[in-house]
Amino acid sequence: MSRSNGRPESEVIMNFADGFSYSKGKMEEAFRAGGILEKAPTKAAKDPAVAALKREDIDLVVHEFEISRTQAERALADNGGDLAKTLLALVTP
Repeated sequence: MSRSNGRPESEVIMNFADGFSYSKGKMEEAFRAGGILEKAPTKAAKDPAVAALKREDIDLVVHEFEISRTQAERALADNGGDLAKTLLALVTP
């Protein structure tokens, strides 16, 4: 370990090109203090409009328009789940 101002340099996990670095001890402290590691992951509540959509319709929009599943679900939900209206809305500028 090299010394800086009489104090030992902290253990570095990674140095980034912009000059930032993260020490293992400080990262562990931050996680413990916030209780991030102790909490169970929570599921995001699904929008009821999105839950009622047909999987086949979502898959068709995703594959044909090469957009993400979330974007396809939103487009279908905005058009009331009607596939024809959704396709027209996505094609029309």
